[in-house]
Amino acid sequence: MELDALDRRLLDLLQTDASLSNQALAEAAHASPATTLRRVRRLLDSGVIERQVAIVSAQQVAGLTALVEVSLDAQGAEHLAAFEQRAVAEPQVQQCYRVSPGPDFMLVVWAPDMAGYHALVQRLFTQDANVRNVKAFFSVHRAKFEPRVQLPAAPAA
Repeated sequence: MELDALDRRLLDLLQTDASLSNQALAEAAHASPATTLRRVRRLLDSGVIERQVAIVSAQQVAGLTALVEVSLDAQGAEHLAAFEQRAVAEPQVQQCYRVSPGPDFMLVVWAPDMAGYHALVQRLFTQDANVRNVKAFFSVHRAKFEPRVQLPAAPAA
């Protein structure tokens, strides 16, 4: 989907504060409310905006965040897809990436405590005979978390 200058302004504004009313968004984007509503619906319908969520402060909610490397014994497409399907179905897995080179997957997981993390390990890694190696790195401090996507500049006309 081709994004014009107004689409980019709207995306930038919504990435900062998705709770803006349509009227406030239109004013900030220098567009009419009708145009703004139509454009945001188009961005949602096309999948450019995946979803609108509230971001919970990690400092306000106790728990553990771990970055986990997972290597599989067999890397055939069906084996990768099977593990990926199990990982994304797990509520404690916040992010799941297939990566190369190195491990097959990188996961960002959240657990309420170490017992919760061990339960996740049992469900997701230990019971899967195809998981060869798991290496977890526990976060002791988060210096930055920014879900904003930097949009490329609009092509010159």
